[in-house]
Amino acid sequence: MGMAMERQAACQCGAFRVVAAGEPDAVALCHCPDCQRRSGGPFTYNAFFRKSAVRLEGDYRVYARDGGDGRKVNNHFCPTCGSTLCWTLDLRPDHYGIAVGAFNDPSFPAPRFSVWETTRYAWVTLPDGIARFERGRDT
Repeated sequence: MGMAMERQAACQCGAFRVVAAGEPDAVALCHCPDCQRRSGGPFTYNAFFRKSAVRLEGDYRVYARDGGDGRKVNNHFCPTCGSTLCWTLDLRPDHYGIAVGAFNDPSFPAPRFSVWETTRYAWVTLPDGIARFERGRDT
């Protein structure tokens, strides 16, 4: 058997990296106000990989907060440049969420669903066939 493909996400300064093996279990867009504030954009593009397939490299800090659904979110960010690369969620305790843009890979798989549509900017259009949820998703 061959080795699983690895993708590497990196912060702006390159000091903190997240290496993920294989394909993500889920790829999603999130329009919640917390993701908008974290990213500075109207939505985030996120991939979820099993923790067993992810390796964190370099120095990072963790900012813990309550998510919009009342569950904990732990953002992992670079202490030098401030980029958030990944996070853990109470909702998916065995996964890391990783900011897809940090992979810098235009061929990354497209999102399969969109969450927190209630706070989606009106001008944002989505791909045909994507599953849409008013709030978060339970799985």
